[in-house]
Amino acid sequence: MAKLYLENNMKHESQDQFQKYNQFVRRKKIVLILLTLITLVVALFSVGVGSINISITEILKTIFGYGDAQSKTVIMGIRLPRVIAAVLVGALLSTSGAVMQCVLQNPLASASTLGVSQGAAFGAALGIIAFGGGVVNSASAASAVTINNPYIVTLCAFVFGAISTIVIIAISQFKKDIGPSGLILAGVALSSLFSGGSTLLQYFSDEQKIGAVVFWTFGNLGGASWKEILILAVVFAASMVYFIWNRWNYNAMESGADTAQSLGINTRRTMMISMGISSLSAAVAVSFVGIIGFVGLVAPHIMRLFVGNDYRYLVPSSAVAGALLLVLADTFGKSVIAPVILPIGAITSFLGAPMFLFLLFRGGKKYG
Repeated sequence: MAKLYLENNMKHESQDQFQKYNQFVRRKKIVLILLTLITLVVALFSVGVGSINISITEILKTIFGYGDAQSKTVIMGIRLPRVIAAVLVGALLSTSGAVMQCVLQNPLASASTLGVSQGAAFGAALGIIAFGGGVVNSASAASAVTINNPYIVTLCAFVFGAISTIVIIAISQFKKDIGPSGLILAGVALSSLFSGGSTLLQYFSDEQKIGAVVFWTFGNLGGASWKEILILAVVFAASMVYFIWNRWNYNAMESGADTAQSLGINTRRTMMISMGISSLSAAVAVSFVGIIGFVGLVAPHIMRLFVGNDYRYLVPSSAVAGALLLVLADTFGKSVIAPVILPIGAITSFLGAPMFLFLLFRGGKKYG
């Protein structure tokens, strides 16, 4: 009788645990679906915000080919590419940040803290100053500084963002006892190095090129055309495939390197490949739109409050949250003192800096 009682009791407990697990997973799925719907609604609203407000009905008619000529020009040529660029860049930066935080076991890891963004900024400054990528347009005060050779600037920004990535990976490979906090400090050193290089380039340049460099570092979503959006979409899709494929590896690594290795995971190889893909993805995003800081830091931590550290859901939800944050920031920048558009990089920095300090003080010596 005792044996039968114990078996029945264990069976009921197992069923209760299974039901609780299903409810937990269902809640994560609901959060992801709701967040996606909210992002779509906010994106449609953002397309309508500007010097001329456009209704959502007119936006939908134009997207499906039934709008008038003016709406097609404004929506399809200017506003929709800007919003889609915000979605893709936000998703790229946030998923990169989530993966970096996992493989480095450091919640402060992101493209901004590892020197990738600063390397891209130095590359852009080099492209503008050394290769004539920037120009001052005195004919229009509203757009006094423009990037007249965006492909040179983009290429240089990507190359130096990639160089920063390679340096970080090389340090982790050859200095195997450096640890996650050491890599963050290496990123800080790289950031300082590239910032110093950018300052020297500007010191020996003229006012017009300095203005172009400053303009690029503000961050500008409006410069992305459909060609750039296609590249961003391909990079995002490829990186997401790899991240989702390795979701169980990330879940294991979240419990520590020893636990992951005991499960047969090559943690060093996973870390290096994941760091390479996430950093290069962030470099691509930054090279097209300029410096947009802290999205990769903020979005993953917000979603951890709702879905936990389960990377089956954290990676896609971070992508959606990053897209939503950047679209909201861009909408705010377009509407707060319209028709003037505030720089998106400044807005995201205002959002991210308090979160960075909160994590730093909460972590104490762990992240020092």
